[in-house]
Amino acid sequence: SCGDPRALSSAGAKGLFQVMPFHFHAVDDPYSPSTNARRGLAYLASALERAGGDPRLALAGYNGGVGLIGRAEWTWPSETKRYVYFGGPIYEDARAGLATSGNLNEWFNKYGASLCRQAAQRLGLP
Repeated sequence: SCGDPRALSSAGAKGLFQVMPFHFHAVDDPYSPSTNARRGLAYLASALERAGGDPRLALAGYNGGVGLIGRAEWTWPSETKRYVYFGGPIYEDARAGLATSGNLNEWFNKYGASLCRQAAQRLGLP
């Protein structure tokens, strides 16, 4: 989302945490940052539990659905493989307290820069 609380993916994921619509209650505003964060973190927590505490598998479940957690990695969609390829090492770098992450830089150069330019345009930022 690059900080855009109104982000909407081509798959229908909404808001800062890019949460799918079926994770919200009927009364929820999916674009409310606090609601979006609550629903996204709850889903990530359930993925982490289902993954037996393995953050890499939890990321796969967050991206592609928790049903992927028990499946062989070669069966995962390419988007999920990319998500885990970048997200796993970024998480480990953050966990280690590193100030920079080579994987974060690689992700940003390949994908993030264009996504963040789009978000800046939507938000009216320079």
